[in-house]
Amino acid sequence: MSEGLKVSVIGGGSSYTPELIEGFIESRGELPVKQIALMDIDPRRLEIIGGLAGRMLRAGGGQIDLQLTTNREEAIAGSDFVISQIRVGGMAARILDEKIPLQYGLIGQETTGPGGFAKALRTIPVALAIAADIDKLAPGAILINFTNPAGLITEALQRYSSVNAIGLCNLPIGAEMRIAKRLGVERSRIALDWAGLNHLNWIRGATLDGEDIWTQVFAQALEEARQNPDDGWSFSAELLEQLGMIPCGYLNYYYNREAAYQKLKQAPRTRGEEVQEIEAQLLNMYQDPELREKPALLEKRGGAYYSKAAVSLIAAIANDKNEVHIVNTVNGDALPGLERQDVVEVPSRVGAQGASPLQAQPMPPEIRGLVQAVKAYEQLAARAGAEGDRQAALQALLAHPLVPTFQVASDLLPALLQAHRACLPQFFPEDRREPA
Repeated sequence: MSEGLKVSVIGGGSSYTPELIEGFIESRGELPVKQIALMDIDPRRLEIIGGLAGRMLRAGGGQIDLQLTTNREEAIAGSDFVISQIRVGGMAARILDEKIPLQYGLIGQETTGPGGFAKALRTIPVALAIAADIDKLAPGAILINFTNPAGLITEALQRYSSVNAIGLCNLPIGAEMRIAKRLGVERSRIALDWAGLNHLNWIRGATLDGEDIWTQVFAQALEEARQNPDDGWSFSAELLEQLGMIPCGYLNYYYNREAAYQKLKQAPRTRGEEVQEIEAQLLNMYQDPELREKPALLEKRGGAYYSKAAVSLIAAIANDKNEVHIVNTVNGDALPGLERQDVVEVPSRVGAQGASPLQAQPMPPEIRGLVQAVKAYEQLAARAGAEGDRQAALQALLAHPLVPTFQVASDLLPALLQAHRACLPQFFPEDRREPA
């Protein structure tokens, strides 16, 4: 294990950062972090978040040096781990991602469908620039990508950079925590057969200390579904029985598409607008010089167990634990039915070299087609984002199961590109030309 680790956080002005700092404080016995570098392009947010992070670290009694910078290269230089939690275009761009698709009769969501597509196009060039900085200034460092859409961004990193990147989502650890709580056991004793892509996955099995408990876990899921009859949003017991699996919540956008669309269409404001208000309150709270811990309000921001997922993953690598974590990584031969280079979200063995996916059972036909369709979309979207390829961008939308027709895709693409033009230089090279 390396002594005196440096961890850089790109997007360190995120409201999530205090939870991440808490995780490093709690894990200091097994994870000797010497320096945390918080980097953000917004000096005001960096000052506020950095101030709270510093107070938390001092109150935690550790000897972690805190570096605050708006210079990405300065933050990354000499890092052992780089965490990416960026939001290109800020919350204003997210709100557009949620609103514009609704105008075309489509789901408006920040990671799924056209909204996630737009976010990916903005994010991929920045993610690749971060990877290039790592290659130059911290060769050998591992990039932990928490930036959404996490699977698609990791796909682009794996296809268009040489950095060792692992995509991380808090959904798997959240599912493990819920099951462990129901059974009254420690999360570490639970293992899930988790298959699919980021935000497009199913739980197919579960064990406790290596013993099969799937019948019990699935029965509990069915009972909860029966106690909360299908309102057009939550999964019905009938759907679960047909699948024989437990879908992740984001599959509501596919299995309950019309109800999900109507719910978003009729909502007085988007989730992004709600989060924007929560973030304003959080930033105000974070400025309190007496505050030395993350406030309870942060739970309403989402991202539960983020710090546990991130810190435990880093500890597994730094200490060469060879633990199993559910992450986004290159498929290889792990999940039959997908290409070797595809990024999948599956249980993986994690040690000093990063993540190696465990061999999984083939996907049954009831989910295989959807996974393959969304993966095809992700391949095209990754190419579009990396190369500024408009044809690939249109093909990506057309391939997505939530975009019904060529005409809709053709109308939607220019609307998304124009709305986010300032953050899409790869599609508008003329905007970068020097005036004559």
